[in-house]
Amino acid sequence: MTSTASPKNHIHSQFPKRTSRRRPATVAAVAGIALAATLASAPASSADPVDLHGSPTVSIHDSAPTGWASVGSTPAGPGTNGGSDAPTENVHVVSTLAELKAATLNNGDPKAPKIIYIRGTINGNEAPDGKILGEQDYAPGYDIQKYMSCFLDNGKTWSDQAFPYCKQMRQLRQQGSNAMKRQIEVNLPSNTTLLGLDDDSGLVGANIIMNVASNVVIRNLSIESPVDWFTTWSPDDGDGAWNARFDCVSAVTSDHIWIDHVLVTDGRYPDSEAPKDFKNEPVIRHDGLLDLKDGTDFVTISNSQLKDHDKTSLLGSGDEHVDKDGGKLRVSFISNLFENTQQRGPRVRFGQVHVLNNYFVGSSEDPDYPMISQAQGGTSYFIGAGYDSRIFSEYNAFDYSGANADESITVTSYNGNMFSDTGSWFNGEPVNLEAIAQGSFEERKAEAVAAAAESGTDVPEWAQRDFTSDVGWSPSDNYGYRTLKSPDAVRNAVLNFSGPGVIKVQEGK
Repeated sequence: MTSTASPKNHIHSQFPKRTSRRRPATVAAVAGIALAATLASAPASSADPVDLHGSPTVSIHDSAPTGWASVGSTPAGPGTNGGSDAPTENVHVVSTLAELKAATLNNGDPKAPKIIYIRGTINGNEAPDGKILGEQDYAPGYDIQKYMSCFLDNGKTWSDQAFPYCKQMRQLRQQGSNAMKRQIEVNLPSNTTLLGLDDDSGLVGANIIMNVASNVVIRNLSIESPVDWFTTWSPDDGDGAWNARFDCVSAVTSDHIWIDHVLVTDGRYPDSEAPKDFKNEPVIRHDGLLDLKDGTDFVTISNSQLKDHDKTSLLGSGDEHVDKDGGKLRVSFISNLFENTQQRGPRVRFGQVHVLNNYFVGSSEDPDYPMISQAQGGTSYFIGAGYDSRIFSEYNAFDYSGANADESITVTSYNGNMFSDTGSWFNGEPVNLEAIAQGSFEERKAEAVAAAAESGTDVPEWAQRDFTSDVGWSPSDNYGYRTLKSPDAVRNAVLNFSGPGVIKVQEGK
């Protein structure tokens, strides 16, 4: 039996799985505009605090008002302004995948400033003739159930000889994966502004990537994560794990990126509805939702929504990649919604990362994306402090519900010994995130020391460190910003003014 994806709901402008936490769009827009008017915009500098939300009316000349994307400069000028200097001939309005890919090439000059407006919803699986491609179009005859049956010992070992079709399934899986990559990948080059022209503008099933790009702006879009029909089972990854190939949005060795008023989500294709694997658990067909890798630097993610996803936002490629990531991965998460994001919200290695006025929401009883904290024996968490990360957290609100909901869901250490927080709340009450981070680090450190003693090997370098709340940097030394200092203010700002459709885009303005 071949696997097919049938959408949970009919596609619509923002395709979230649930909308109960957000006010109606008209109310949200009015409230958001009122809030933006109250917080008047100002130049980004360490001396002048600036609006977290920007103007309710988008201009193609906007640059990142705050966060790391406002720091430094590119050949196009200071901060991050995408294609704001584009001449008329480099302004494109697109409504199909073919048109979008052509627009990124920009009349043969892909790195020149360009504005790309998206009208309506573009499907990454849309062929040039308009057909929406599926699994069998990419690899006729591929069957994930047959693929899984070729792993012996409950998924521990692959064998071409297990069944007559196993070699064919192995080849078809690779063939389909490569064909799908060629189809759905959209590469945004340097000096690009990508704007949703309407409230319902967005992409579904596309893999948006910035690869060695500089000065890119993405605003006012709904983006649904691609479903990887050809996800790989890796027996040697821990106790065995599925590894999907395609991120929703990712940046590789890129700099000066501003992502604002964007929704990224699994949307109509939750993991819970995927085929079941060897352990009777869903096959994982999504990779990262918003990943920043290989020395990506100077990034602001603001007023956006990251929802209904497992591996949400990974910063850094591995603990060993100090040559690529050390001194980089400077990222600001400002006034975003993280809802039902089971892990990596974000998980940080190396970077100086500012986490300000975000609203984190989860439940241990969510039917599709339950968040089970590590204290409950699960693996879920919101903020992950990885090796040599330097997270500066301020005034974030965490609401976690369901049976045995506990504070350990807020932050965990993955070999990270530095973490600072000021003023955050758990279920509306002040919470000591630094103590939670320290407890997690000390537990992992003790396990590493004990394992080294048992095996007669050296204690890992990270486990020879002590925990500290001194992360060695401060956002206010680099850019100006304002803070909301009550949990209700953070909730209201995020729920009423994040995501697409609450800012106005006018073509050519």
